[in-house]
Amino acid sequence: VQLVESGGGLVQPGGSLRLSCAASGFTFSSYAMKWYRQAPGSERDLVATISGSSAGGSTYYADSVKGRFTISRDNAKNTVYLQMNSLKPEDTAVYYCNALVRYAVYWGQGTQVTVSS
Repeated sequence: VQLVESGGGLVQPGGSLRLSCAASGFTFSSYAMKWYRQAPGSERDLVATISGSSAGGSTYYADSVKGRFTISRDNAKNTVYLQMNSLKPEDTAVYYCNALVRYAVYWGQGTQVTVSS
């Protein structure tokens, strides 16, 4: 299993970014995918989840990002996305893609998102 994030960067408050996570090594459509983030000196927190095809692709969002972030997936491309709008300085963190596959937890390498003027 391999998860590779991309799309991070520096953005001004109020701006937008779209993160991508390319997955390989497992039947992507069958598994839920998650985005976490970790700010300096803080724990890694769950941001959003999207279920696999059998569960209809249902989504969950942390209260802190609800209404601003959207998680989606393209099963044909084995990729999960996180569209982040109305970004705030407190969204600054390393964002990680996560999957639980056959009872093992996998993480990507992370992508840095910095929201600053």
